Amino acid sequence: MNKINIPLAAALAAALSVGSLAAPLAGSQSDGPLPDPTGTIRTYNDTGRIDTRGAFFQSLGTNGRTCATCHVIGEAMGISAAGVRARFAATHGKDPLFAPVDGANCPAGRPGNAADHSLMLKSGLVRIPMTPPASAQFTVTAVHDPYGCAIAPDASGQQVVSVYRRPLPTANLTFLSAVMWDGRETLVPLTNRASLQNNLIADLTDQANTAINGHAQAAQPATSDQLADIVSFELGLYTAQETAFLAGNLASGGALGGAYNIYLYRNGYYPGVNDPLGGNPEGDAFNASAMTLFSSWGQLTYAEVRRPEDWLRITARKAIAAGEELFNNAPINITNVRGLNDSVALGKPASIAGHCTTCHDAPNIGNHSMPLPLDIGTAHARQPGMETDPQIQAALAQLSLADLPVYRVDGCSNPFNPGEPASFYTTDPGKALLTGQCGDLNRVKGPILRGLSARAPYFHNGAAASLLEVVNFYNERFTMGLTPVQKLELVAFLNSL
Repeated sequence: MNKINIPLAAALAAALSVGSLAAPLAGSQSDGPLPDPTGTIRTYNDTGRIDTRGAFFQSLGTNGRTCATCHVIGEAMGISAAGVRARFAATHGKDPLFAPVDGANCPAGRPGNAADHSLMLKSGLVRIPMTPPASAQFTVTAVHDPYGCAIAPDASGQQVVSVYRRPLPTANLTFLSAVMWDGRETLVPLTNRASLQNNLIADLTDQANTAINGHAQAAQPATSDQLADIVSFELGLYTAQETAFLAGNLASGGALGGAYNIYLYRNGYYPGVNDPLGGNPEGDAFNASAMTLFSSWGQLTYAEVRRPEDWLRITARKAIAAGEELFNNAPINITNVRGLNDSVALGKPASIAGHCTTCHDAPNIGNHSMPLPLDIGTAHARQPGMETDPQIQAALAQLSLADLPVYRVDGCSNPFNPGEPASFYTTDPGKALLTGQCGDLNRVKGPILRGLSARAPYFHNGAAASLLEVVNFYNERFTMGLTPVQKLELVAFLNSL
């Protein structure tokens, strides 16, 4: 055993967690554990077994959709593109998920026609119609309109911009600092420990009501009891990877993974915990080692190996621990990120020396503990001549981008060259469509990094088909210089969340 090349073995073990080795059980609403591409996923309900008779699972609109249509337990309370395709095949495109209101590329999408639902089928994308405020500091023009509904008037004549986004999971919600990718359902802030619970209930209640009226096309409003039942159910859900191929149970051998442990972490969470930008109300300094789930596995040795499977298990666990260490401490040079490098509060630094945890700072959760929407480049247009930053160009080349509409935004100056006007090309102007502010262009929040294996693809627009593509994107975007083995170790860690 001592003569085996351990780095090569670590790469092999990590590589086994990259591909889709098992398809998710499309539409499964058991609380698990359920198989996913790299092991099993579990959803823990803090009130006991999941009862599918609640309002979350009821059709409260007119098109047959329930909350569970887009938030599937076996897919980490979100949806995976693999699960979407399985449902389309099983129902010939008749599942309520594909309702043309937003489950097709355009509202005129033909039921059962795969071409009219290509964005949902490829990347699990829901069409979000957004009307920029009349006071917007910019104008939006469609320069690439592959489906014919990039910008179209609504019934009142207002111009509506179509953007396409992934459904966020309805689990682990007690850790939220913003509701929705662009924060549009954060009606009351989630930035104070004393008001967090009540404000979160208020925000999620409005979000549920909006979803029922919009996504489910309700003919009459949901009752207060129905909305309360939905929100109470959602706030009790905690989803995480339970087991990994070769590594086994992610809460064994001193590790702290799994759904029950993330439920326990809620007790130590508060808005601003471990914030790297000075937002921690306790005044504690930022600790880059925010992820400590698998640190004990980094100390494993091969002294107790008796069988080949023992060696494989230890090797796989050490690869996961090595990925966690990289996530915490691999240096990242953060440049040209809207929301950070153009921040007046930070002094508009040209570069920031950081780590993955600089933006994913919430301990063992992985999102930002204070609202911080950012533009890292995933929505930038890849078409020739539309992106001028060579690092973003290189990063976009690593992704499996869907054919999305492209918009030219005019009227804003370049935040990294003040006073220089610049046309900006994007597939999603992000929070700016909500606020009308140039400073919010392309900015969206970073999601909670749990249950990742069960809900590919990744990023708000589904641009990364796999976690390896995610890692490759960051490696190019921030010139991290990761080796092939390090990339696979990072993937193994992310798949174990």
